[in-house]
Amino acid sequence: MMNLPTPSRRKAPKLSPARHIVRTALGGFLAFAGVSHLTFARDEFQAQVPEFVPLDTDATVLASGVVEIGLGLSLVVARSRRRAVGLVAAGFFAAVFPGNLAQWIHHRDGFGLDTDTKRFVRLFFQPVLIAAALWSTGALRDRRR
Repeated sequence: MMNLPTPSRRKAPKLSPARHIVRTALGGFLAFAGVSHLTFARDEFQAQVPEFVPLDTDATVLASGVVEIGLGLSLVVARSRRRAVGLVAAGFFAAVFPGNLAQWIHHRDGFGLDTDTKRFVRLFFQPVLIAAALWSTGALRDRRR
């Protein structure tokens, strides 16, 4: 039998303590948010589901909660795949942005966001979450190497 070469797997460079702290905090935040989707904050999260989503609002909230729990735990424990998890987390944060936008456009209250100004200011935090997911996992830095 012929030995086929295996793809080289470079080990990801070690993260700085700051990146590790942000990655772990982001993972904890996502896991907590996911649990809250499934339990005490289901109604609040339903205010963020855009009208164009073809699924039942509650089903959307439950599904996104499960995804957030998985992403959060993956950010904390999946060290060998942290770059991929960082890219997926950044994509998730981008994918839920229309929900934040819909909450602002349709004047929906939720999570203390009871004015258009508060809902509008919140929109600027989504790029911060995307950047934190990419930076804390080294997803872009390591990809260039």
